[in-house]
Amino acid sequence: MGIELFSLILLGGAACAGMLGALTGLGGGVVIIPLLTLGFGVDMRFAIGTALVTSIATSSGAASAYIRDGITNVRIGIFLEIATASGAVAGALIAMYMPTNIIAVIFACVLIFSAIMTVRKKSGQAVSAGDAESRLAEKLKLNGSYFNPETKKTEHYTVRHVVGGYSLMTFAGVLSGLLGIGSGALKVLSMDMVMKIPFRVSTTTSNFMVGVTAAASAVIYLQRGYIDPGLAMPVVAGVLAGAFLGSKILMRTNVKTLRWIFSALIFFLALQMMYNGITGKL
Repeated sequence: MGIELFSLILLGGAACAGMLGALTGLGGGVVIIPLLTLGFGVDMRFAIGTALVTSIATSSGAASAYIRDGITNVRIGIFLEIATASGAVAGALIAMYMPTNIIAVIFACVLIFSAIMTVRKKSGQAVSAGDAESRLAEKLKLNGSYFNPETKKTEHYTVRHVVGGYSLMTFAGVLSGLLGIGSGALKVLSMDMVMKIPFRVSTTTSNFMVGVTAAASAVIYLQRGYIDPGLAMPVVAGVLAGAFLGSKILMRTNVKTLRWIFSALIFFLALQMMYNGITGKL
């Protein structure tokens, strides 16, 4: 396969990854890593390094639009980023010494878990203030509001389980550094299910956070030589285009539809990664 055809295929795959990342709050790694490892036989660590660059591009491409529309809760994002960034560095260091087939199996398990929980869960509902958990969120000024295009109304929400959400975010950061997926899946689950933040807000806030989390662990991969510019350049270009389109689609798409599309895709990719990891093909 010529270098031009390879780059074009990567560009198209990256565009799909960027769109998926923007629509669901995930980094593009959930598509890029299987594409590189299963489709082109790229070493797992090089695929992860490229996926981390992809996650940075996805976040940069979509976050600005969401912030402008007033959906992203920037204060929550900055607060939780302390946990995810520190966890990401730890995860990247672990990945340097862990066999790639084990990383592939862990990657598949995380994707399957994310797919199942995304289909089963209900969007976080607004809760009343007054208990200890809500008072902590109030002291940190994490509560907010956003305009819901489906109801055409401004909806207010109260954040809960701040400590639990912060702890889960640290774990999400470790997985980001270990697997190169930006940990967007766990971030959305944490904010939506644990902290009771509306799904649309948690998705956009996750997009805002993914880039910083990925950058923290990408430094480790760059120092070890696992980021190849020949792979990263077409991926970044495609992801930026896909993320821009995805951010426009999100404002007009039913949330339940997004969950089903996301779940079906990553479940299929997870099975492929699981099989190749167990059989030692990665």
